[in-house]
Amino acid sequence: MSLMHSAQLLDHFENPRNVGDLAAPAQTVEVSNPVCGDVLRLSVAWDGDNVAEVRYRARGCTACVAAGSALTEMMEDQTRAQVKAINREAIDSALGGLIPESKHVAVLCLDAIRALIR
Repeated sequence: MSLMHSAQLLDHFENPRNVGDLAAPAQTVEVSNPVCGDVLRLSVAWDGDNVAEVRYRARGCTACVAAGSALTEMMEDQTRAQVKAINREAIDSALGGLIPESKHVAVLCLDAIRALIR
């Protein structure tokens, strides 16, 4: 098993951005990966169609914590349509390229986006 995470991923893990919760009326979703046990909770305060504020909490592997941080940065000041357009490749790129064992965290982020936009 290769454990060579990118510098970007390690930076998000060691210095996570936007950690926390947002109180109602913010929208909060929680998704999990039953295989590995990772859990990602995403809270978004919308200002009309735009992300006004975004926070996350993650429980899981190094890549899961880093992915939550990167995802919130990607979502800041975006519209619902822009958030919905975030894809696996964008998440992978924001983390400097995920190792094969960590690719599942991009799917977890997409699950959270889908739950949010639903």
